[in-house]
Amino acid sequence: MDQNVLTYLACICFIFILGRIFILPLKKILKLIFNSILGGISIFVINLIGGSFGFHIGLNFFTSILIRDIRLTRCYLLDCC
Repeated sequence: MDQNVLTYLACICFIFILGRIFILPLKKILKLIFNSILGGISIFVINLIGGSFGFHIGLNFFTSILIRDIRLTRCYLLDCC
């Protein structure tokens, strides 16, 4: 009985330690995904507006990351709200 309780406590501590180790990389990955989605949305909006002028940006993962790195989504989309 005592050995089972110690095993459960050790497993719970191990899970908390692993959670602490992996939380920062997980936050960075989620931030990358979120900003890439915002970059894709901004490219889509640019294509909607620029379509009447003959302006087009290819919408793929690499261009959305580029838009995210330039921070167009933060400057124009998030500050306007």
